[in-house]
Amino acid sequence: MIRVGIVGPKDSVEMMLGVGQEFTDHLMLIPYTYQRAEEAAAFVSENNQEVDIWFFSGIGPYSIAREHLEKKKAFYPQINASVLSKVLLELVYRDGISLDRVSFDTVSEMHFRETLEELDLSCEHPYLNPYEEFRLTNQWVNYHTSLFRAGKVHACVTGMLSVAEELKELGIRVYRMGFTRLTFREIFKQIVQEGETLHFKRSQIAVQLVEVSDVERLINEPANAYDLRRLDLKLQEIILDYTESISGSFVALGNYKFIIFSTRGSLDDNPAFHPTIILEQLMLLTNSTANMGIGFGITALAAERNAQLALVHAKKFTNAAILVDTDGSIEGPLRQAKSISYGYWTEDKEMSESLKKAGVSITTLNKIISVQKALGQNYISATDMAEWMGMTPRNARRILSDLAEHNIIEQIGEETPTNRGRPRKIYRVLPHSCG
Repeated sequence: MIRVGIVGPKDSVEMMLGVGQEFTDHLMLIPYTYQRAEEAAAFVSENNQEVDIWFFSGIGPYSIAREHLEKKKAFYPQINASVLSKVLLELVYRDGISLDRVSFDTVSEMHFRETLEELDLSCEHPYLNPYEEFRLTNQWVNYHTSLFRAGKVHACVTGMLSVAEELKELGIRVYRMGFTRLTFREIFKQIVQEGETLHFKRSQIAVQLVEVSDVERLINEPANAYDLRRLDLKLQEIILDYTESISGSFVALGNYKFIIFSTRGSLDDNPAFHPTIILEQLMLLTNSTANMGIGFGITALAAERNAQLALVHAKKFTNAAILVDTDGSIEGPLRQAKSISYGYWTEDKEMSESLKKAGVSITTLNKIISVQKALGQNYISATDMAEWMGMTPRNARRILSDLAEHNIIEQIGEETPTNRGRPRKIYRVLPHSCG
């Protein structure tokens, strides 16, 4: 079922839901009713993950919420000849009002002139305020009331319920351009077609190729077979946790390279698990760079080819993820709001000497600083350090203790554990250590 968010004033939403009942075999309708069009932005930003496609009652709420749609499809009806014709006929033939004495909003002059010509009506000097950009309700109201109070118009025509209601309260004669059931029905048909396309797109195969660089350096560094095996197991654990989060499967290709299979929909449904997270974890664990190529395809072969192409482009960067879509378009490097980065060197000679005495590398210190920043707090514990940097808590406690002993970091307190055990010491990196 495609989840459709219906956004508009009460009367429009009720009509849209009524028409939408004809399509409930394909669509799940979620209503969001506002008092003023300005509320549309909050509806979208707060519920974007709960909706697949948005359906707005008009251009007003759509324009307000457009910046919050991200990549979601959105539909809205536009003022057409039938909607405008109905109002014009009411004004002229039913109520006998001259169109030269009426103010209109949200209607372009070209559209207005063409409709008049089709109805064989005339208007020498129309008062038109077309919808060119977002305006607050009171701005539209001020447009109409200023003309009315100046005696230039006797009635107003608006496309927005909130404007119509405020003009009525002021005692001004107002007509509202409302959309018909036929208009909403045609848009629902478009949404059903878009939903089928979206379903097909979500079922596409997604292949992610992950590769840790500088493998030769890792293998050639002084380490016994057990240490290398432990490293390989920790790498696979990170890959496994990530793969589980996207409901996929993975295969270790050897030489610290992995291939992950899932669907495009499973990636879209897990926005919290951004590809750069796994790259940062691999980077912290191995002191090396890691890159990812993501490929989408209708078949597994096409997706894997796109992933290979994406990985070639990703390796031109450091710790980057590149995506190649089914149409061959390339996106990236993909970024995350909270990315971790660290350096391998320092120009501070005094700091370098202190680190040598403590027996800790500048890379390790920079990792600690990066983890502390990523946690969004001004302290770090051995548990945090062990989890992020892939080491034992005992080793993390030793490193933090050595750094504190040489005045590179300071112990600022203790944290009571959630389960039984001794209180955990917490530390803060001193300002002079942050470079």
